[in-house]
Amino acid sequence: MLQITGVSRRFGDVTALADVSLEIRQGEFFALLGPSGCGKTTLLRILAGFESPDSGTVTLDGADLLGQAAHRRPVNLMFQSYALFPHMTVAKNVAYGLERERLSKAEIRDRVGEVLAKVGLEQMAGRRPQQLSGGQRQRVALARAIVKRPRLLLLDEPLSALDKKVRAEMQLELKRLQHEVGITFVVVTHDQEEAMSLADRIAVFNAGRVEQVDEPVALYERPRTPFTAGFVGASNLFAGRACSAGLAADGLGVLPGVSDLPDGTPALLAVRPERLRLDGEQGQGVLRGEVADVSFYGGVSHVSVAVPGRAEPVLVATPGATQVRAGTRVALSWAPGDGALVPQ
Repeated sequence: MLQITGVSRRFGDVTALADVSLEIRQGEFFALLGPSGCGKTTLLRILAGFESPDSGTVTLDGADLLGQAAHRRPVNLMFQSYALFPHMTVAKNVAYGLERERLSKAEIRDRVGEVLAKVGLEQMAGRRPQQLSGGQRQRVALARAIVKRPRLLLLDEPLSALDKKVRAEMQLELKRLQHEVGITFVVVTHDQEEAMSLADRIAVFNAGRVEQVDEPVALYERPRTPFTAGFVGASNLFAGRACSAGLAADGLGVLPGVSDLPDGTPALLAVRPERLRLDGEQGQGVLRGEVADVSFYGGVSHVSVAVPGRAEPVLVATPGATQVRAGTRVALSWAPGDGALVPQ
């Protein structure tokens, strides 16, 4: 539905976007994920019509999007701050865009009622924004964005103002709503959990470039660049050269992994903390070391293991509370399929 081809944007000496190309499908929940300053919000502003690229094209359903004025585009942007009118009621905030289009009062009333029911705020229609919680204000902003039935809805860090519990609830709400209304959502976030839980596909951005586009599970299980391996989720990264059994790492020997890289290729081996098995010192292990630290997070414990020949500790995630204590000698192992090789 949306085709972005070779889009670049510079601000003086700073390159915000460098030859970005993406395809976003009809009805998809698509996430732009990356650290602050990587160019994802600049791309969102170009789609909304608030910025113009220095080069490149953007088409929506085959028609040129960049040639249309911002208010003429079938695109809506939900701001990070929500930008609600404090002097208007919830219903008036939601109706504002429809009133600007000079629709009949009956149609406005019907569409506002319908969308407030979808976001569960029909009982709050007469309240002002300051009388609502953060989660409720977020729903009003969402209702106002979808009531105009755009082809494409852009969301800039939509949940960043919410606390953790409300945020988790709103992630489910956003996903449900997106399926219900059938609008294509493009969300900008630096929160990996948010991107993973919401998106059908994710584009990982770094310094104005797209590192990898994939479904969440594929992105997590099989990162294709060093940046993706380090940025998406926690990973233990080992440097060395690809070999038939995995990775030949200096000072650590051959570490098990799966790849299609030619032997001798400089590579990183990425192993997720939850894929490592922790055994006593006498157990079978790929690596051996000493427990440096144990942290308990409720559902999971993080165990840091200092391994001779490696500068950084190896992180192991185990379910629930662990009996392992700092100073214990342990053996670490993982299956070859749990190690992903990434060319350096």
